[in-house]
Amino acid sequence: MTRARSGVTRHRRHKKVLLAARGFRGSSHRNYKWAKEALIHAWSHAYRHRRERKGDFRRLWIIRIGAAARQSGLTYSRLMHGLRVANVEIDRKMLAEMAVNDRPAFDKLVAIAQANQTA
Repeated sequence: MTRARSGVTRHRRHKKVLLAARGFRGSSHRNYKWAKEALIHAWSHAYRHRRERKGDFRRLWIIRIGAAARQSGLTYSRLMHGLRVANVEIDRKMLAEMAVNDRPAFDKLVAIAQANQTA
């Protein structure tokens, strides 16, 4: 029986890796060995950064809410505490959206938070 070589399989695997490495610089898009190595790193960074992005957006929302709250004469922490005491359950994403695009509604929430401040 003749020896089975993995010519077609190997060619397809290499082609798939090199197609995924399009746009990489240097040998990383031409050489299978370096392309595979670069893809392993790229995929691990992408996996990690997809999770980091959640925290990045939360930080952005907090900055926007804090800036809008200061314009209304309140700090971020006092605003959030006042809303929590008033049982206003609104997430930071929506608060930031209101602070940017719907200022009158945000000012009403600030008023609610100020009314529920504890000394």
